[in-house]
Amino acid sequence: MTTDDLIARLTGELKPVSRLAVFWRVAIGLGVSLFVSSVLMYFWLGMRPDMMTAAGTMMFWTKFTYTLILAVAGTWAVKRVAYPLGSIRVSLAVMAATIVVMIVLATAKLAMTPPDQHMAMMTGHTIAVCTRNIVLLSLPLLVGAFWVLRGLAPTRLTVAGAAAGLAAGAIASFVYSFHCDESAMPFIAVWYTLGILIPGLIGAIAGRFVLRW
Repeated sequence: MTTDDLIARLTGELKPVSRLAVFWRVAIGLGVSLFVSSVLMYFWLGMRPDMMTAAGTMMFWTKFTYTLILAVAGTWAVKRVAYPLGSIRVSLAVMAATIVVMIVLATAKLAMTPPDQHMAMMTGHTIAVCTRNIVLLSLPLLVGAFWVLRGLAPTRLTVAGAAAGLAAGAIASFVYSFHCDESAMPFIAVWYTLGILIPGLIGAIAGRFVLRW
């Protein structure tokens, strides 16, 4: 058998892949891990008891919108980086812009608040556990994101790992917001954002090994 014959035989056995294959793998991987993270939050931490009252406040929806935008941008980054040479620049730009907007709002809030209240707004009453809890809730999501990418074709493993980690952290922060009763924008800007960036760093480091072909 000649080389041309072998190539023709191999290519002749290829089957077309659905255009939605990547979408469904992302949906399944992150969907299942989102469910696991949500169940973990519910039974470990519990829903905030004042949810109905909080849902009527602007601060609740500010935190909701902040974490949701980051979660959607992170998920899109995972989908994009799953392709060979896939670019996540748009997703990173959206995430960076969202974080900058939150920092600006937090700074403005501090400027309008008496200085003796600044520390309380920065630390809240859950500073010791907030970032840690988000990182822990992100672990099932990080596993799910790695499962997604392991079955696809990322070529830049560190970037792919970072995208997986940022998505995991962002989605976990969204899940955690249904438990956390902190509402001060300075607190959200610092400790929620840190809870997103840490999984991103973990993913970037682990991706070099976990996603190796």
